[in-house]
Amino acid sequence: MLRKSIALAALLLVAPAAMAQDAPTGDQAPSSVEASPAEAGQAEAPTNNAYAPVNFNLSEDPDNILVLDLSNGQRVAIRLMPEWAPNHVERVKTLAREGFYDGVIFHRVIDGFMAQTGDPTGTGQGGSQLPDLAAEFNPQPHVRGTVSMARAASEDSANSQFFIVFYPRFSLDKRYTAFGRVISNMEAVDAIQRGEPPQNPTRIMQASLASENAPVPAPPAPAADADIGADELNAPITN
Repeated sequence: MLRKSIALAALLLVAPAAMAQDAPTGDQAPSSVEASPAEAGQAEAPTNNAYAPVNFNLSEDPDNILVLDLSNGQRVAIRLMPEWAPNHVERVKTLAREGFYDGVIFHRVIDGFMAQTGDPTGTGQGGSQLPDLAAEFNPQPHVRGTVSMARAASEDSANSQFFIVFYPRFSLDKRYTAFGRVISNMEAVDAIQRGEPPQNPTRIMQASLASENAPVPAPPAPAADADIGADELNAPITN
């Protein structure tokens, strides 16, 4: 049985009334958060010499660059950081190589906060068939563009779902496992459709590693307004 609702659990503790509390348990419904940039970054980033620098050079270490081709026609590059969370990085790379993320929607996207994806059911309650991961909390700050693993109430319940932070959320530090950062085209992340879930969700058309040199997939075909059957098409015109 998969974790008890990652949708419920993904990032509940960041609601304004719960920012200083532990993640809730049980069947509590997720809170809606629409924080302004100023509110989202109200805390100062902690100072810690253990912070590992992020390499923004796309040509280096391509096996640790995750490429997301989105249904909005944009390509996003994420630097995976094994130094921060080796097991979480390996999990995401494994799932990407298997095509697990291809076609998956961003099912929970909160303006001023984050965009969450990685659930093939699109409900926030699904995951992969692989076992859940033990937490690898680290001192890396949840700044704009940080990629971190979603989880349920248990600290050791991350599996396949992850989120990308729009604005700083230092209340998440050492409570969710950060494992990478967007290093190219954060503007495409900003353009992901909002909602829980969105009415017309943005999808990951293809997730691949830069070392694989995967071609950009064809854009999705526009949805037809209505299907016209052969009988209707050939029906005689009447006044």
